[in-house]
Amino acid sequence: MQRLLIAVLLVLGLAFSGEAFAASRIKDIVEIEGMRENALVGVGLVVGLNGTGDNLRNTPQAKQSQEAMLERLGINIRDANLNSKNVASVMVTAKLPPFAAAGSPIDVTVSSMGDAKSLLGGTLIVTTLLGADGQAYAVAQGTVQTGSVSASGASGSAITKGVPTSGRIAGGAIIERELGFQMANMGQVRLTLRNPDFTTARRIADVINAKYPGTASADNPTIVTLRPPLGAGIVPFITAIENMTVEPDTGAKVIIDEVSGVIVMGENVRISTVAIAQGNLTITVQESPAVSQPAPFSRGQTTVVPQSAVSVDEEKGRQLITLKNGASLSSLVAGLNALGVTPRDMISILQAIKAAGALQADIEVM
Repeated sequence: MQRLLIAVLLVLGLAFSGEAFAASRIKDIVEIEGMRENALVGVGLVVGLNGTGDNLRNTPQAKQSQEAMLERLGINIRDANLNSKNVASVMVTAKLPPFAAAGSPIDVTVSSMGDAKSLLGGTLIVTTLLGADGQAYAVAQGTVQTGSVSASGASGSAITKGVPTSGRIAGGAIIERELGFQMANMGQVRLTLRNPDFTTARRIADVINAKYPGTASADNPTIVTLRPPLGAGIVPFITAIENMTVEPDTGAKVIIDEVSGVIVMGENVRISTVAIAQGNLTITVQESPAVSQPAPFSRGQTTVVPQSAVSVDEEKGRQLITLKNGASLSSLVAGLNALGVTPRDMISILQAIKAAGALQADIEVM
């Protein structure tokens, strides 16, 4: 892990020692306002399970859903004593893509709501998917694929790989209602930066205005407003500008993942004058119990006598590393590598440098 981290930091240091960033296409660093997915949700039933469904006595929503579904088909079972475990009540979710046309299929995710053991091999019965406005936008149905494996023995031992109570149906829903978003009729559109930044927003507006004067304005670090030239539609205008290249800017930031020990530092990270020393102190305690044996024909008893050996080992030869004012990422990486620090030690050192006020960057711990 340490070698991998050092290699990653060295690559970053070499990469950042030259040009800050390669130019990126506008379409790769912005989103177009209005072009987004919409969440759909519905409640349905999965049937055909091999005894792994809900216990209807413990799951009232499964019983009520089953009764309502059969009543719609002309079968009344309101007073019947249902005890089948071949049915499971589920939540069905999906994402409605932007500009999706009626009749297009979309994938759906099916998740158990009750005490079902597995949805493997079940079939989702026709389920209406609703949007945030309460309107029906799609209808889902199909065989659930869980991608899980489970096995059990007669003694009660069992093993499960994956999550058998959640699965997907590829192309399992058909869009019945379109969103009605008409971009072609819009007089202006706003670009939303994925990584908000004043400099990047201004550069995007400048690049667009250089070819189409007066058509773009940076409103804030997140929004760039576009107004197509006279006589041009908004769709052809976006097509013309989305492949323009811009060099994005970014703030100085250090990202630390304490769980995996990964550290990522941006090119703009700077260090004020600071000295760093790192060493390890190892205390070893060894227990070597000895047996005390009494003399023959004596009334003594055999006893265990504890014997301990304690040693202290402090690493030598680690020098104090000094970084000059305004040191760059490559200098910091070289200094930490010279100390031979581990990922955990590096996290502590960076946090200590920040606490000392010498790290000119934000630290984000994940």
